[in-house]
Amino acid sequence: MGSPPEDEEFRAALAGVERLAEPRRRALPRPRPAPYPRQTRRDERAALAESLHGPVSLDDAIDSGEELAFLREGLGRDVLRKLRRGHWVVQGELDLHGMNRHHALFHTDLFLKESARQHRRCVRIVHGKGLGSRNREPVLKGLLRKWLEQRGEVLAFTQAPAAQGGSGAVLVLLAG
Repeated sequence: MGSPPEDEEFRAALAGVERLAEPRRRALPRPRPAPYPRQTRRDERAALAESLHGPVSLDDAIDSGEELAFLREGLGRDVLRKLRRGHWVVQGELDLHGMNRHHALFHTDLFLKESARQHRRCVRIVHGKGLGSRNREPVLKGLLRKWLEQRGEVLAFTQAPAAQGGSGAVLVLLAG
């Protein structure tokens, strides 16, 4: 039994065609692993530890003096509670990690002016926990308290919840 006519046509069409040489195999470079966010992991572990072993309530933390908090005279204490619990949406963020006090003051001033210009009501300033500073103390945290209290547009500020930076960040309520 012979082959179908299509096979004969196909073989005729391939007459004179030479087989290609086998391609040389090259090893493809392995993809680089994704970067490992060490500082983020440390911050998350610290926030978790803080949430597990921190003060029982916001009022306890404020009363103990350990929490960075401020309330402009004439405002009710519930403003701090609302700020801490996310009543106002965070509309901007400034990260002061790695800055010295002079750069941090300059950038904080610039950030607050720009936030006021853009009518932002609530912002977050990340000052860090001082893990990279001499004596591992949060230098910028204390300075930030003084700077913010002096600003007329700052109505209140409080330590951020653990999920937003905990003792390494502050939520700031600005005059609308």
